Amino acid sequence: MILQERIELLCRLGQYINSNEPEWLAVKERAYNQNQWFVPEFIDSATKNVAAHFLQPSLLTKWAEKYQIQDRLEKPSEVGIVMAGNIPLVGFHDLLSVFVSGHNAVIKPSSKDEVLIKHLVKKMYEWEVTVQNHISFAERLNGLDAYIATGSNNSSRYFEYYFGKYPHIIRQNRTSIAILDGTESAAELDLLADDVLQYFGLGCRNVTQVYVPKDYDFKPLLAALKKYPDFIDYHKYKHNFDYHLALLIMGGKYYMNNDLVILTENVSPFSPVSQLHYAFYEDRLALLNQLNQDPSIQCIVGSGLVPFGAAQQPSLTDYADGVDTMAFLTGLTK
Repeated sequence: MILQERIELLCRLGQYINSNEPEWLAVKERAYNQNQWFVPEFIDSATKNVAAHFLQPSLLTKWAEKYQIQDRLEKPSEVGIVMAGNIPLVGFHDLLSVFVSGHNAVIKPSSKDEVLIKHLVKKMYEWEVTVQNHISFAERLNGLDAYIATGSNNSSRYFEYYFGKYPHIIRQNRTSIAILDGTESAAELDLLADDVLQYFGLGCRNVTQVYVPKDYDFKPLLAALKKYPDFIDYHKYKHNFDYHLALLIMGGKYYMNNDLVILTENVSPFSPVSQLHYAFYEDRLALLNQLNQDPSIQCIVGSGLVPFGAAQQPSLTDYADGVDTMAFLTGLTK
């Protein structure tokens, strides 16, 4: 397939994602049944973000032009992709990058998120049979030319051991934070609640810690964080809420609680499900310099930074871990 054919096929996939075709609706329901963290609302938001921010003709064309993607590679590489499964279609951008670059993708999907990705690739097979030469699935990724693997800090050591001798991108745990100054409007805090709570906070672009000035009034933030009241009806979320609340009470630690989210002061940017960490700052510029050097931070939300409510809407060039996936892939052909 030449580049334009690949782009056209991906745009058709975007249209399919935005449709209400019975087969697609049934697949989304099956994805929820397989993984109870993938509630229908979040499957819809994740898939529609993919369609809106990735699978548009002008966006894909501009992206390909930036990297001078060739129509067809003489010797495409076989690129293994180990996908995460923390939020719906979290590994789609890696597949997209490999497919647009002209290389061939061999995917090991997460067992937590295999329904959606396998179905979308199957639809591409139906529309263009030669896609089977470019995208495939495998339980073991042996003897390939390059690898892109996403996982935890622990699994990254495993990936480094097996894939380290090949060209690779290996990703570790990351999370996101927000910097507040106390002047945020109710509307901005409402959007911040999405950054914190969408996907139950399980994504690397979810805000898990906020930095606030001394004497910050937490009441408006606590009110905004009541945005998803149904969370407490999901047993997986409620179990986390009850467990971490009990730990704080037994430990005699100070916390704030709106019956949905627990706020507690903690220097760690990583907070468990149902909890949001906070820390105080005095010098915003010094804080930004510190955070920009922290390899565990994926993105920073706030005034003049990633806009409130946009943390979970990355563009094609918002690469995970700050590593340019497309530059890596185009470098394989040199």
